[in-house]
Amino acid sequence: MTAVLPVSNHGSAWIRLGAILLGLVVALVLVVIFFPWDVLREPVNRFVSERTGRKFEITRKLDVKPGLHLATIELDGVEFANPGWARDRYLLRAERAEFEIAYWRLLAGRLVLPRLKLSSPEIGLQLEEDGRRTWALSKDSADTGTVPTIGLVQVDGGSVDFLARHQELDLRVQFDYDSSRGDMPLQYAINGLLHRQPLKGEGRTGDVLELNSGGHAPFPIEIDLRAGTAHLKAKGTVAELASLDGLDAQVDMRGQNLGNLYPVLGVALPQTPPYAIKGNLRKNGDLWELRALSGRLGLSDIVGDMQFDKARKVPHLGGALRSRVLDMDDLGPLIGLAPTARSAHAVEGVAPPPTISQTKQGRPDPNRKVLPDAPLDFERLRAMNADVKYVADRIDNVRQLPLDKGSVQVTLKDGVLTLDPLDLGVASGKVTGKIRIDATQNPADVRAALDVRSMQLERLIPKVEKLKSSFGKLDGRINLSGRGNSVAGWLGGASGDVAAMTGRGQMSNLLLEVFGLDGGEIIKFLLEGDREVTLRCAAVAFDVGRGVMRGRNLLLDTSDTVFNGTGDISLADEKMNLVIEPRPKDKSILAMRTPLLIRGTFATPKVGVEAAPLAARGAAALALGAINPLLALAATIETGPGQDADCTEVLTQARKPESGEAAAGAAKARKQPALAGSRS
Repeated sequence: MTAVLPVSNHGSAWIRLGAILLGLVVALVLVVIFFPWDVLREPVNRFVSERTGRKFEITRKLDVKPGLHLATIELDGVEFANPGWARDRYLLRAERAEFEIAYWRLLAGRLVLPRLKLSSPEIGLQLEEDGRRTWALSKDSADTGTVPTIGLVQVDGGSVDFLARHQELDLRVQFDYDSSRGDMPLQYAINGLLHRQPLKGEGRTGDVLELNSGGHAPFPIEIDLRAGTAHLKAKGTVAELASLDGLDAQVDMRGQNLGNLYPVLGVALPQTPPYAIKGNLRKNGDLWELRALSGRLGLSDIVGDMQFDKARKVPHLGGALRSRVLDMDDLGPLIGLAPTARSAHAVEGVAPPPTISQTKQGRPDPNRKVLPDAPLDFERLRAMNADVKYVADRIDNVRQLPLDKGSVQVTLKDGVLTLDPLDLGVASGKVTGKIRIDATQNPADVRAALDVRSMQLERLIPKVEKLKSSFGKLDGRINLSGRGNSVAGWLGGASGDVAAMTGRGQMSNLLLEVFGLDGGEIIKFLLEGDREVTLRCAAVAFDVGRGVMRGRNLLLDTSDTVFNGTGDISLADEKMNLVIEPRPKDKSILAMRTPLLIRGTFATPKVGVEAAPLAARGAAALALGAINPLLALAATIETGPGQDADCTEVLTQARKPESGEAAAGAAKARKQPALAGSRS
């Protein structure tokens, strides 16, 4: 017998209530599913138009597919106008648009579209200097709170126009979709202008792009882009298209000058000759890294790693670079000179920039300036901080300056640029020291303190080396300080001390006799052969005051001749006025001893002899020759009045500035305060 348990009235009520609620939910779901959403098309058009202050229209049909967290909205034909100030009429016009909307976030005032699919879209984006942008969806175009967050994007063709006049950027991107292209079916082409230079490129990518982070796998991307004289090729993957976060790509960059990339990248790279660089480019958050960098800067090779961190209050560039061989022709652009023809044509596939010889041809004035006058770019020096080390294992093509190797630590902090330590191998010796440019002041405060140690003189003067002479070792220093916004401007007003000195050594006697115009000795050496004489000491020292180098101690003393010099050099006017007087220590016939003059400008120097003493001896020779030809030789006889110099005193004087202005300038050059937070 089966027992039947009675149901209480209280339990029956709960069951009926549950059934009613379930029925309501089912009915609501059925209503939502089968609701004719298109009847809301016109109300939606009016609502969006009123809220944004611009025309919005779903032209054919509206449908909604609600979900638990997201709603999928399908628009058959859509037109969304831009603000009246924009160049393009529409922000978006498409045959079809489908997007998911997080309506719970919408209730919180955030417009989040996790997925957006567009068919044949035409998109018009514009950014103004005052912050207005066409994609800000409110009547106030600068309102950041109404900018939508978009995740995955799919397009099957169409175009995007982007204009930012203050950034000098105007481009159009056209898309074309073809599933037969494998994992990168979406092809795009770029045309436009960047900083008034043509911008053109093409590439491919995956069928799903991610504008903002959503935890999806990175998608593949390829690009081949030309902007002015720069050419970029890249292939890899990226996680977020809007910020390029998660970028991991192999890049190949070529162009005329790395310094030209500053307006595009915001990185204050140095002025260089044409370049070709490859490496692995990565971006995570605000950190950009170029790993395993390799390539060429003009004729010089370059390898290393670089990082650029934009997360800091002031963006920071760091890295370590190395050259197996540095060619001196590539250094001209660093100090404001055009590259040489060799350097300008060194990189294949890059149009050569104007060369230094072409620049000179354009300025035929014999009084043209030689010192670089390219102004410092204060904006670049203040735009970021930097700490980069560079080492050159060997330096080639040094011509008059036999550099062997070099290294420098480049530090830029809060507008102050320092090269410290600077270490150069020159003529088997060393030049060490530091250079500091404080661009927080205008004109910039520039200080250079360099020490010269153990240079071999015969390597400094190649023509003398060919005469098989053996000089002594050269020591010296350059301590200069002043203000200026270019190399020429700084030197034109600098004060300090410039000195070079050497002790005992050997040198060519034939060279001395040529300098001293001793015809008898020249003839003897040509017949019997050259011989070396003892170099007792030599000093070249200048007091520098406000751009004028005044000879403090100009002397070369050998066992054969003493050369004494006087005069000055104007760094501001680039003019020279030096007199070198030979005083032989031996007797000789056919000597036309007369002071040697070095005058003219840096561009057109003139070397000659002082006419008056030479004319006097010539006149005497003519007068005596009229009596007896053999007597004419009497006027050319040199009795040898020269005396040994006090080398100890000479070298002592060369080491110490005489004028107060020069001493103060030299002391200021040596006193270079350490950068806050950097090495001392």
